[in-house]
Amino acid sequence: MATRIPPPRRTMRKAPRQQRSRVTVDTIVEAAARVLAERGWARFTTNEVALVAGVSVGSLYQYFPNKLSLAEVIRHRHLDAVLMALGASDRRDETTTLENRVARLIDGVIAAHSVNQKLHRVLLDEVPFAARSDHDRFEIEYLRRYQAFIAASPDKHDSARAEVAGRVLAAAVEGVVHTAARRGELDTPALKAELNSLVCAYLRRRPRR
Repeated sequence: MATRIPPPRRTMRKAPRQQRSRVTVDTIVEAAARVLAERGWARFTTNEVALVAGVSVGSLYQYFPNKLSLAEVIRHRHLDAVLMALGASDRRDETTTLENRVARLIDGVIAAHSVNQKLHRVLLDEVPFAARSDHDRFEIEYLRRYQAFIAASPDKHDSARAEVAGRVLAAAVEGVVHTAARRGELDTPALKAELNSLVCAYLRRRPRR
């Protein structure tokens, strides 16, 4: 599934159009992610990002007006990774067992949150939201993918409750994964096994037609 949540236009001063400028922006964002993870939001500065990226502060400001705009691009890249993980798990396949589909979903979501757990904790707990409306667009697509995951089940469940079920499933998975990320426990096999059991049990007990 190719749908992405575009970053808000006011996040960046201008979008990179040439290959060299795209490489520069990627270098800056990757450096910003490292600095943000290590220093936290309060000590996160554009000067240090430029130093780590190996570019001038002026080059950084060509694309990013302030440190919040940098953090928002980092956040959007993380959200895109989460959507990709969900998109890979909602394809209908009647030969795949429920356990395997759930395992694929959980593995993808955990992988998307495990790339840099320290950074994810900072994004969750410290960085303010720059644009609520853009996060709302992510939430709509995020819930749609959970609903698609439920709809892809070969069992004939009550479609009238699919929307609510998507919200419940998303909240359950998100709550467990975010709590584990804050504690640095995402790589715990027991956590993954328990979350798999939780989701499988919920889906099996949903009302059928």
